[in-house]
Amino acid sequence: MIQPPPPVQRGTGLAEKCPVRDVLDCIGNRWSLLVLLNLSPGTLRFSVLKRAIGDISQRMLSQTLRSLERDGYISRTVYPTVPPKVEYCLTDLGHSLLEKIEPLLRWADENHAQVRAARQAYVPPPAPTAL
Repeated sequence: MIQPPPPVQRGTGLAEKCPVRDVLDCIGNRWSLLVLLNLSPGTLRFSVLKRAIGDISQRMLSQTLRSLERDGYISRTVYPTVPPKVEYCLTDLGHSLLEKIEPLLRWADENHAQVRAARQAYVPPPAPTAL
């Protein structure tokens, strides 16, 4: 069984040394896994990637791609054409991440209906009242 990381006190600077927090900081957002999944079959240009995801803004896609490139999950190739042609593809690190994430993706697909039903049925607890 995997052990949880030790607690980190605020202001100690230790949070960035925690491997779980450090990795999830990049891939734990709304878009990173979708970008990685869309790049899993092969190299894509920015516009094709944006169309494949659909509801991501150009700005957010750019930020996500920069973050994934910074952390080594994808590579960016710029061709000296007019206009410039830019392609993105997974690196070995990105492929290895997707191999580990695949069971989570399968779980999400298999349990999506249950999760949505639980959300629908959820009744938040009443707000505490002042005395």
